[in-house]
Amino acid sequence: MSRTVRRMWARVRYTSAAVVAALAAALLLTACAGQDTAASSQARPARSVPSAERGGASGGKAPAAGPDQGVETLSRSVPQKVAIPSLGVTSELETLGQNGGGAMTTPKNPDLAGWYEPGPTPGSQGPAVIAGHVTWNGADAVFKNLKTMKAGDTVEVTREDGKTATFTVDRVEEHPKKEFPTLEVYKNIDHAGLRLITCGGDFDADRHYYPNNVTVFASLTGVA
Repeated sequence: MSRTVRRMWARVRYTSAAVVAALAAALLLTACAGQDTAASSQARPARSVPSAERGGASGGKAPAAGPDQGVETLSRSVPQKVAIPSLGVTSELETLGQNGGGAMTTPKNPDLAGWYEPGPTPGSQGPAVIAGHVTWNGADAVFKNLKTMKAGDTVEVTREDGKTATFTVDRVEEHPKKEFPTLEVYKNIDHAGLRLITCGGDFDADRHYYPNNVTVFASLTGVA
């Protein structure tokens, strides 16, 4: 499963809606049970667009969507830290993969966010994903206040190549887990995007479960 998904990220140039849907299904995130685990996302109608290659989209070829249409995508580089000024959050990043069932793993440290390694890196073409817990054993975790973010807020991701990619929030959405818009989170896009994901809704103490997911959608608007 994991090997197949990685090939799809790396080699598919043009994708039909059906193939994109299959990829999305393979990448379903884990439910927030037990403690709290991260998961979810949403938005626009599906369409076929060039995909991001795992080896990295070459810089200068694809302008980012969002407020600043002139920002160009970057080559692939592992993210090391995420900062959200409006929330006062700064976190080093764990590396997240997939479990045996093909679901995204979640950060082991509730105070740290994690980057989903099989997908694009923040700043390269495609939908990069960073997930974090909202609470842990009753205490606030790194993405506790993620749902309070608003359009226009910024997110800064420091990369291994020394560059900092700045993203501007397009929208924030919350959905029941059963209606998780996986396709919208993972589908191929023609710019550098970022999705921040955590749990939402009222915590069910009996089931140790959050019923919803909160997803922040953002677009690359600056590189330093």
